[in-house]
Amino acid sequence: MYVGLLHLASLLLLAADTSHAQRITPDLAMMQYFQRRLIQLEERLIKCEHNMQLHGQKIYYLSNEIHGQMNRIRAHKAEVKTQVESVALRVGRLERDMEYVQNNIPDLPNVHMEEALLDQQVKEARTLKKKAKTDFGTDCGTVLTGVESMKIVKKAGDIYGAWLRDPTKGSAKVYYFYGIKNDTLIEFPSLKIFHESNFLQKSNTIQLPFPWQGTGHVIYNGFVYYHQADTANRILKVHLLNRTVSDSIILPGARHLPVYALSPHTFVHLVVDEMGLWVIHADPDLGGNLVLTKLDPGTMHVEHFWDTSCNSRDAEAAFLICGTMYVVYNSRHGGRSSVRCLYDIHDIILNGESPVLFFPKGYTNHASMQYYPQNKELYSWDDGYQTIYKLDVKKKNVATSN
Repeated sequence: MYVGLLHLASLLLLAADTSHAQRITPDLAMMQYFQRRLIQLEERLIKCEHNMQLHGQKIYYLSNEIHGQMNRIRAHKAEVKTQVESVALRVGRLERDMEYVQNNIPDLPNVHMEEALLDQQVKEARTLKKKAKTDFGTDCGTVLTGVESMKIVKKAGDIYGAWLRDPTKGSAKVYYFYGIKNDTLIEFPSLKIFHESNFLQKSNTIQLPFPWQGTGHVIYNGFVYYHQADTANRILKVHLLNRTVSDSIILPGARHLPVYALSPHTFVHLVVDEMGLWVIHADPDLGGNLVLTKLDPGTMHVEHFWDTSCNSRDAEAAFLICGTMYVVYNSRHGGRSSVRCLYDIHDIILNGESPVLFFPKGYTNHASMQYYPQNKELYSWDDGYQTIYKLDVKKKNVATSN
């Protein structure tokens, strides 16, 4: 019996040992699995770190290469800029040489004239015969031969504006009109003060009774003449001291057509030369050609007017010297301004006989021009810069008149 009990106890112990062994085996397998996974993750992290180092090196080399390329591009850019400036200088010299050659080569006679051109000349001859000969008492006999030099006085403003002087003898004041529509102007005691950096501290602001429009104003003998804003063709004469309207005129024929296509906000341009006060406008009935009118500065009465052959297309400004109107043309994108059309009321200078006259600066965009007869200068507004052009003039050759 004891033997049986011992045998039974042995069997129970064996079963217990087997069950314990079976529990240990799955835990060990699980630990081994986790260990293998950790080893794999560690290997992947090492590989990832290695790849990051490789990519970092590649980025470093690429950055150095890009930096080198940028340095080479900057060098090429500077070289190209130098070459462009050199080409621009050569082109300017070539233009001056061509202008010189054109001025010194005599015109060859036209042997074969087209019938249409001949008819046109006959019509012009008849028109000249019918034209009334008007004597305004002053014929200074001066003709423009070129633009001698350019001086930039300062930059005070944006694209549109005008600055000018009173051509009356003894007046040294400078007048400044900012923008294309306003009711004030600024007066400066002299050109020297206008040139100073603190020029506004020594200025005098003049309030006008009605706002002006465009950039075609003029100061003459203590009065400001300007196109009244929001009117088609009303010109006011305002006394600068008491700031009241002295007189006005409705300009015949002037409508809502810019006097110069490249100055779209100016519909009437008042100018002064050695012979007095003038006004220029474009007439749509004449295909946009300019009409020149002589005004009496005292009464504002129209003394005479001329339908010219100068067109407003691609024109940016005009000025008069001794009764001859010079029209300045340019490109819509800005370029070198040039006088390509003129009209002489005395018929001494013919448009076709006058060469093209270029302004010295290669890129210009004139919003206004006013002639100062005393010093033979043009006060111009060039893209916000107040510029003075010194003009070359000579006496008219009366013998060339037919």
